[in-house]
Parts: sequence; structure tokens; C-alpha cells
Amino acid sequence: MSLHKHHVRQDEMVLDPAFDGGVGTIPKHRLPRGTQDARAALRFVQDELMLDGNARQNLATFVTTWMEPEAAMLIQASLEKNIIDKDEYPQSAEIERRCVNILANLWRAPEPTGGADAVGCSTTGSSEAAMLAGMALKWRWRARREAAGQDAGKPNLVMGANVQVCWEKFARYWDVEARLVPLEGATHLTAQQAAAACDENTIGVVAVLGSTFDGSYEPVAEIAAALDKLAADTGVDVPLHVDAASGGFIAPFLDPQLPWDFRLDRVKSINSSGHKYGLVYPGVGWVLWRSEDDLPKDLIFSVDYLGGSMPTFALNFSRPAAQVIAQYYVLVRYGFEGYRRIQQRSRDIARFIAAGVEKTGRFSLLSRGDELPVLAFKLGAPESYSVYDVSHELRSFGWIVPAYPMPEGMEDVDVLRVVVRNGFTFDLAEAFLADLAKSMERLAGRARASVAFHH
Repeated sequence: MSLHKHHVRQDEMVLDPAFDGGVGTIPKHRLPRGTQDARAALRFVQDELMLDGNARQNLATFVTTWMEPEAAMLIQASLEKNIIDKDEYPQSAEIERRCVNILANLWRAPEPTGGADAVGCSTTGSSEAAMLAGMALKWRWRARREAAGQDAGKPNLVMGANVQVCWEKFARYWDVEARLVPLEGATHLTAQQAAAACDENTIGVVAVLGSTFDGSYEPVAEIAAALDKLAADTGVDVPLHVDAASGGFIAPFLDPQLPWDFRLDRVKSINSSGHKYGLVYPGVGWVLWRSEDDLPKDLIFSVDYLGGSMPTFALNFSRPAAQVIAQYYVLVRYGFEGYRRIQQRSRDIARFIAAGVEKTGRFSLLSRGDELPVLAFKLGAPESYSVYDVSHELRSFGWIVPAYPMPEGMEDVDVLRVVVRNGFTFDLAEAFLADLAKSMERLAGRARASVAFHH
């Protein structure tokens, strides 16, 4: 018998004989020639997915990894619904409208006149929301410049070097200069830095309520005050956008006295991720504007081929209604007090882990969960191993903990970051700290063995 008869090409995968229905192999990069048995195909894909990390041990992502079974049932029952088809699915559209108004109330937006709705929409996430908010800033700036007979060809957007990459994408895609302010003496943008970077071509300043690098809030109220002073002193009137991708569902519940939202007149728009601390599976985001005047009408399109004339101002067209419906479920299910308890528990667990990390004596904390339920920490003293080694060692216990350099201005600092989300428990936190201690002992033991070997 020829051995080549049983050879499997590298671009093919062998199916379990008990499930393959006589097929034997599945090509990786082209369609199979025939149809597969449904159960065999299911088993095949499930076996592939076994290689993914464990979501409960994923301390890297800000994205929701656990929802109640009832929420999963709603999502399953809504998978076929397209949120853009507002005429076909009017109640899904109504649910989106309610969510926008709930968030407007939560973020202290002024009451619309004449009983109108708040101005905003759902998106696939904060990246799309940021694009929409950035476009509105650019369009309004350009209209002001053109009305004054001034050049509108060199727009810039001011933000700290710690912004999420979606803002750099926005600047590149829409031909806007990204003025990324290096970090100096703080892990985020300061009010003085923001105002100093602005000029007559600045379309806006982005303040981040919850940095992805260390979980810290930027001083939104101080930035707003600095921009107010800039306008009074120079006439350069720069609007403020708040990227509250994570903090928009934390600060209203845990820091209600903190002025960061539409209470500040300078804040013209806010984005947030429903699929982060909004407690919804990916992907859903939200963007809201202070008033109709802050969303240029040129960005709103009327679509009349879906059964009725419908306004739309999202980048994506067809997209799932399921996550919007799930967002409404958790808003109704938990209410203000439920959200407060869930987010407080996450913050308490983050602080617990921070205390445990500090207790090892091996690390220095950059943040300890006092704002977002996030902590970032670096090695406290030079070691023969790095935070990247620690991250790799933790992976052997199943923990996914990212290691990375801080942004420009602090790029010589390498950190580990732990993100605590709903579904993570004190028991899991204790297990993580125990495995962190074991990881450090392993690394220290290897370092000692290496020194002994060389001697």
C-alpha cells in the first residue's frame, strides 16, 4: 500500500472518523467539494475553538465575557433582526430609541425642547462611535471656517498619546492631523497640555474617561475649564469630546459627583461601549451629542427603500439588533442600583488584586482600580526577567495578562495590566494572586539557577 494514499496536505485538516461521514479531510483555505453532516461540521468547529483561551481567565480584554442566560436567550431569539430595518422591526427601533434617551439622562444631557428625543444612535462599538463623533467635529469646524471666509484645509485633533488606536484611525481616514500629546508627569493628557496644543485649526479635543493603558480618568472638567479660558483669551473656541468607552458605564454609578459629562457646556459629544462595562456581549456602542446643533445635518441620510423613509447616520448599514436588545435588557434588568453594585464589586476586586500585587514586594503600581476596575503595574526593581516573562509564565496557568510599553513620553516603562469585569469573582482573584506568586517564584528560581550554572 502506498504511504502517499494517507498523506494529508498541510492545507487540509483530518476529521474524527466517528464524525466525518466518510469525508476524511476538510480543506483549510478553499470550500469543501461536498456537503458535510451538520453534527460533524459542528464537532469540527468546536474542536478548533477548544484552542481559544478561557474567557473567564482573560484579564486582558475590556469586553464583556459573561451575561445571564436570559440575556443569551434574548440574543438568540433576535439574531435574524437587522437594526437598520426600522420599518420591518419597529419595536427594535423603539428599543434603540429608548436606550439613547436612557443614556442621555444618565450622562446629564440637556432636555430636548418640544419633547424631542436625545440625539444619538447605537453603533457596532466605540470605534465606529468615535468615527461619527470625529466626523461631526470636523464638519462643524469646516462650516465655521468657511462661513468666516477662512481656510479649512488643515484640521487637527488634539488628544493624549494614550488614546485608543481608533482615534488615530479616524485622523488618518478623514485626513485630520493627529496631535498626540506625549505623556509628561502623568499617565494621561492634562488640561494645560490640551489647551497648549490647540489652535484655530483644531476641530476638537478628545478627553478619555478611562485609559486603556492604566484605567485612569483624564481630568475632563479641568480640560473643559482650560478650553473655556482659551476661548475667552484668544477667541479659539474648541469643542470637547469625551471618549467614555469604558468610563461611561462606570463613573455615573460609582463617581456620580464627578463632572465629566454633558453637565460641562464644553462637552459636545460622548461615546461609550455597551459591550464593555455596559455589560453586553460584543458588539454594541453608543454615541450621543449634546444637541441637534452639534450633529451636522449633512451627515444624516434618508433611506427609503426598506419600506419607509428612515434617517441614518451610522457608518455601518446592516448590523445586528440583538446586541441593542441585549443592552436594553441589562438596563431594565439591573437599573441604577444594580449597575452600581456590579461596578462597585468589580472595583473592589480590582483593589483587592492591587493590594495583593503590591504585597509581593516585586511590583510598583501605576493604578490600583480606583477609577476603572483596572490596575497596571511594573517591576519595582531591575530583575533578570521582564514583565513579558511574567505574562508568559501566567499563561501557563491559563491567565491572559497583557504586557506592553506605555505610550510616548513613558515608552521606557513596561507594564502588566489586569482588567476586572462582571463575572470575575474574589475566588478567581485569589487564584490569580496565588498563580502570580508561583510565576514569580519560577522566574526567580530560574534566575538563581542561571547564576549558579555560570558560577
